[in-house]
Order: sequence, then structure tokens, then C-alpha cells
Amino acid sequence: MLFGSKIELGAVHTYLEPFARYFIDLTPHVALIAAVSADREGNLYTGPNTEDTPTVVEATAFKDGVVIAQVNEIVETVPRVDIPADRVHFIVRSDKPFFVEPLFTRDPAAITEGQILTAMLAIKGIYAPYGVQRLNHGIGFSTAAIELLLPTFGERLGLKGSVAAHFALNPHPALIPAIESGWVRQIHSFGSEVGMDDYIRARSDVYFTGPDGSLRSNRAFCQTAGLYACDMFIGSTLQIDLQGNSSTVTTSRIAGFGGAPNMGADARGRRHPSQPWLKAGVEADPDGSALMRRGRKLVVQIGETFGDKNVPLFVEKLDAIELAEKLKLDLAPVMIYGEDVTHIVTEEGVANLLLCRTAQEREQAIRGVAGYTDVGRRRDYGMVARLRERGVILRPEDLGINPLDADRSLLAARSIKDLVRWSGGLYAPPSKFRNW
Repeated sequence: MLFGSKIELGAVHTYLEPFARYFIDLTPHVALIAAVSADREGNLYTGPNTEDTPTVVEATAFKDGVVIAQVNEIVETVPRVDIPADRVHFIVRSDKPFFVEPLFTRDPAAITEGQILTAMLAIKGIYAPYGVQRLNHGIGFSTAAIELLLPTFGERLGLKGSVAAHFALNPHPALIPAIESGWVRQIHSFGSEVGMDDYIRARSDVYFTGPDGSLRSNRAFCQTAGLYACDMFIGSTLQIDLQGNSSTVTTSRIAGFGGAPNMGADARGRRHPSQPWLKAGVEADPDGSALMRRGRKLVVQIGETFGDKNVPLFVEKLDAIELAEKLKLDLAPVMIYGEDVTHIVTEEGVANLLLCRTAQEREQAIRGVAGYTDVGRRRDYGMVARLRERGVILRPEDLGINPLDADRSLLAARSIKDLVRWSGGLYAPPSKFRNW
């Protein structure tokens, strides 16, 4: 329909941007929202998946708009008031509960040795030297592998207490072993995850919960936390070009970006100093005045050089640019701009783009970890070797990692059933993930 000109694509917006515009020039006239329950007065309980709802309601109700709520049930007393009755105009009881997709669950059984290797490289090559305590993980098997390696590989490196303690993150089941092993101190969530309710209720010391014990999520606050309070974002993508620009939009698929454009953006305004932020700033600008030098948020793109169906991760030119030209868009749908990307991790190693001093060095650093893709095979081998000597590129052996050690036995949980055991039986995975 898009390519046939039956529908028009204006732009790909991302969370904080439309949230902000709700209060400036895109204020809703009508808001259709979903809630778990409503009481007789009209107060709403939105439950663990509160997410965007308070922001949408705020913008609508306080500018003469109409708020219509679909609820699963009407009760005498709601467990907690998430949306006050005076902000709701109509309530409709649904015939069946609203559906929630388990978007963030990754079966450990599907994690490959290549993904384990990239996770090991990220932990030892980035988490450890920068001392990253506050971070956000994107969705994917590589980040799930990192979460499952913290209690094993991370413990072996002596990193417990010095990395991965505070998260802006949905309740990833893969993080259960790290939580139970005492790695994680606190998690604020954009939304919830199917099957995690009882576990969250039992771990209110880690998650933000209401008096009823259920998760209180808020996407606007969590996106803000990820942008300003987190020192690192690490996530995957579908394409990376020679400048480090990345996108999940390809010629055959137009996928949303989720929170990556916010999580993976370096906030340019005034920000509190922190060790990882300052260290990254020194690497990017070693000659700058210490008192005037801005730090840098760590923005890491992680993935194997070839993805599903052997599609290369690295390209000379993003498909997003071709799409923008074809659809006559004002702006190409780039997910994370290269100027914000600080590191790229593949099975071939870690490229630290902060240490690159020219566009040519940056290009060769990217080519230097692009493996046997067309981009990787066109590298300048001499320059790549010199970049490695300077520590811009780190191979597994430079970090003391033997790729043959990247084995599934390193994972703290190797199946969904293992995650259930780690949770003490509190995690209730959806039926699609049960094979017992």
C-alpha cells in the first residue's frame, strides 16, 4: 500500500517526540485508552502496562478533549488509582481482556554461540573499562546473552557491584538470574512483560510497584531516564553504514524504532558528570579543557555481521535513504545517527569510534569489524592494523577472549524452564514459550 501510493508515510516518530508535541501542536481531541478495571466512580486501574496512558490522558483531558476508556471489568474498588475519574469521560466494558504481546521475552535456548561471543566482547570490552552502572538494553538475543552472562562470565571477571546495577528496562525474563544473583539494584520500566507479574510483586525491592504490588510503568518517565540518567545504551539494528548511522527500515520492511532514537541519543544539554560519561568525553576530545569538555553517552550497536537469512548487517548506503528518496520524505528514517554511536560490537571485535580522529578512520574502524560482508572485505588492511595498534579496534584475543570459549554452558539459564527455576516458580511464561 505504501509503495503503491495508497497510503502516505510522513515520518517515523519516537515516543518522547510525539509526547512533547501532544502539549504543543498535536494535542489530541479524543483519546482511546485501555485499562484493567474501573470503579463505580470512573477511576481507572491500568495495571503493569500503564506505559503511555497518563501522558495521553493528561494532554487530552486538560485541553477540553474526550477520554474514552475500554476496561476489562468494572469493580467496586480498584487496586490503585492510575487515572483519576475526573479525567475520564466514557467507560466501555470489553467483551474480552485486551491482548498483550510478550515483546521482550527471548528464549535462552535460541541464543547462538556467535551472540554469546559478542556479549562477552561487550562485557569485557565496554562494560568493564567504563564501569557502566546505569544503562538500557535494547531488545534482542545479543542483549539477552549479556544478561545471562552477568552471573557467570561477569562474576568470573569480578564485575559484580561495578557494572549493570541500575536499568531503564522492561521486565526482561532473561535478567532474572542477574537479579537473583544480586547484580541488579533497581529497574524502572517503560511497560511490563507477560508472565512477570508475580515475580515483580515478589521483587518490589528492585522494581517500581504500587501498594497493590503490581508494576507501575511510565513510558515518558522511563524514556527521559534513559536519555538523561543512563550512561549507556546497547542494542541491535538491521543496517549500519560507513558513518555508523543505523536503521531498522529496509527496502522490504518498515519497522518501528521503539525507544532506540531516545535511548541511543547523546543529550547535548547540561548533564550531571559520571565516570563513564566523562571517560567517553576524554576519549572523544583528549585535548579539550577538563572543566569545559562535555562527556559522551555510550551508544553501542551490537550484532553479528550476518543476520537472519545471511543478510549483511553492514552496508555502503542505508536502505532508509533509498526509501526516503522513493517516497519523497523530508528526512530519511535513520534510527540512530552515526555521530551518536560510540562503539560497534560484532563477532570480529569492538570498534571504539570515540578514538577515531577523521572520517576515514571512522570508516575503516567500521569496516574493520564488518567481517566477510562486502563492507568488511573492502577494508584498508594497513589502516585497520594501525587502528588496532591504537586500541580503536579490539579483537577477541586483545581482550583475552578465546572465541572457542563462547559456549552455551556459560549462560546462567539455557531455557525458559531454567528462568522459571531461577524465579522460584514465580515467572509464568506464555504458552508459546512452554515446551514442558
